[in-house]
Amino acid sequence: MITELYKYPVKGLTGQKLDTLPLIAHEGIEGDRAIAIARTPHVFDPASPKAEIKTKFLMLAKDEALANLETRYDTDLKELVIEKDNKSVLSASIESNDGKQAIADFFYNYLNKDDIEPRVVHAPEHKFTDISVVSKEKMRAISMINLASVRALEKAVGKPLDVRRFRANIYFDTGTPWEELEWLDREITIGSVAAKCVMLTKRCPATEVNPDTGQRDIRLPLELRKHFGHVNMGIYAEVQSSGNVLIGDKVIAI
Repeated sequence: MITELYKYPVKGLTGQKLDTLPLIAHEGIEGDRAIAIARTPHVFDPASPKAEIKTKFLMLAKDEALANLETRYDTDLKELVIEKDNKSVLSASIESNDGKQAIADFFYNYLNKDDIEPRVVHAPEHKFTDISVVSKEKMRAISMINLASVRALEKAVGKPLDVRRFRANIYFDTGTPWEELEWLDREITIGSVAAKCVMLTKRCPATEVNPDTGQRDIRLPLELRKHFGHVNMGIYAEVQSSGNVLIGDKVIAI
């Protein structure tokens, strides 16, 4: 059963929690990872968009302080709102030059790293998903986490784990740990939507970051390998039919 639904308008920043998640055949989720903050200029050309490795953008794996920000993206106004310690610190357009510069300046000053010169980047129909470099089809894949597997990992490490560490679009619970890892190359249904599991999700250091404190407190990739012999947590699925997914819907392997 599906328990939580999210999309992430800006790569590496706050997820938007939803009650209903529209899925689009062969496109995935509209507006998911549609914007990114490049670490330096010239990483991404909007006029000729090309997938780049995730380390070329601001991301939790390298920039854990991002977890201490609360961000919202206003789709209608095309504005990014940033809050810190429950106070609004910036509201700026991702379309205007002044707005993009204000966002870039904020992240440069906030992260205080000499090796970055941030730039806001986006392009129509382009998604900055972690596996976008694999193929255009994988760029549009959605990420899914089985909470039964998270509970197995919690038991192994002896600590509760906030599922926000895994930044999935769909959190579901089959009651059976790790069964989703057997779904590779299989058809699945997500509520009324048809999909196919196309990749397992290999976890990176981003999962080490506590989403409440912004501190690296558990080396989850290492713990996964230590206790289970792999670094997988979750699956990527390509959407094959369109429809709305709801909390309470079932995820079933065919």
